Amino acid sequence: MLTKQLDDKSYHQFRIFLEQQCGIVLGESKQYLVKSRLAPLMAKFDVASLSDLVAQTLNPVKRQLRASVIDAMTTNETLWFRDDYPFELLKKKILPEFKGQQTQLKIWSAASSSGQEPYSIAMAVYEFQQNNPGAFPGGVQIIGTDISNTMLEHCKYAHYDNLALSRGLSLERKKQFFEAGDNGMLKVKDFIKNMVSFRQINLLNSYSLMGRFDLVFCRNVLIYFSPELKSKIISQIHSTLNKDRYLFLGASESLSGISQDFNMIRCNPGIVYQKK
Repeated sequence: MLTKQLDDKSYHQFRIFLEQQCGIVLGESKQYLVKSRLAPLMAKFDVASLSDLVAQTLNPVKRQLRASVIDAMTTNETLWFRDDYPFELLKKKILPEFKGQQTQLKIWSAASSSGQEPYSIAMAVYEFQQNNPGAFPGGVQIIGTDISNTMLEHCKYAHYDNLALSRGLSLERKKQFFEAGDNGMLKVKDFIKNMVSFRQINLLNSYSLMGRFDLVFCRNVLIYFSPELKSKIISQIHSTLNKDRYLFLGASESLSGISQDFNMIRCNPGIVYQKK
C-alpha cells in the first residue's frame, strides 16, 4: 500500500535539496504541493512511501529519479499570451524600435514551460511582420529555455490539447497558427514552430554561452526564488542584454530591492524594464 504522508524531517531535507538543485524555495507548509507533485512518481519508481521517495531522491546515484522529481516540481501551468499586455507592448512599443535593425533580433523566453510563451512571442512577431513588410532585415531568433527536459520535449513536439488551447488563445489565432496533429490534438504550424529553438538551462548556472539578447522574458519565475537568488539571476540576465534593451517580468514581480541596473518604464498598462 502506498503511503503519501511526508514526515517533517523528510520535508525539511527535501526543501534543502530543491533549493540547492534549482533554487526553488518552498515555504514551511507546502507539504501538500510536494505530495501532489511527487505522489505519481511512487508507482513509477516502485516506492512504497513518499518519505522513502524523498530519501532516495537525496542519493546522488539515483539520477533518473532526481531528474523526474525536479521535472515534477518545476513544471508549472501556463497559458497563451499570458496577461496580454506584454505582447501588446511588444508589438506597439518594442518591435517598432527594432524593425530596421540590420543585425539579428534575439529574444529569450527564460522559462518556456510547455512552450506557450515562446510560441506566443513568435506569433506576435509574425503579426508585426505582416503589418510591417521588410521589418527585421537581420532576421529574428527566439530561444526558449527551461530546466525540465521533459517540458522541452513538449515544446519541440508543439502539440496541444483542447484544454491547453482554450487558455488565452483567440479563435482567430487558433485557426491561423495551428493545424491538425496527433491523437486529436492541434500542432503549431511549421512557420511559427521554426521561429523558435529550445535548450535546457538552469537559471542558477551560467548562461553566458547563449550570447547577447535584445529582449528577455523572465515572467513568473522570480517568485520561486530567495531574494539572494533573484538578485543573482537578474544580474546574469542583465549581462546577457545588449545596452538599452528590455526585460519583461511577471505581473506580480518587481526589481525593487533586487537590482538597480534597470530603468522601470510604465507603459499603461504594464511595466517593462530597460537596461541602463
